[in-house]
Amino acid sequence: MAKKKGLGDVAGLPPELGIDEDLARAQQRATIRMEKRRYGKPVTIVEGLDPHDVDLLELASGLKRRLGTGGTVEDGRIELQGDHRKRVPDLLREEGFVVE
Repeated sequence: MAKKKGLGDVAGLPPELGIDEDLARAQQRATIRMEKRRYGKPVTIVEGLDPHDVDLLELASGLKRRLGTGGTVEDGRIELQGDHRKRVPDLLREEGFVVE
């Protein structure tokens, strides 16, 4: 079975540098919005990230830990309990994502 070539392979860089993951993150455009759910509870939605390039479960886990909140991954989007529209963009930028 042939291994899929990453961008780092093409550039001749060693895979240990993780250039493929960094480039994949930089090419993602995350959008953040808030929805009201049952009983008027706010939920912050992070969309636009490709689940094939980004481990959404790992990213969601890190966001939940840093925000001190609960949440889940459903239908290729991250849902965080509460209104975190002001903090999430900065956290995603720290991880290397572009936020709209």
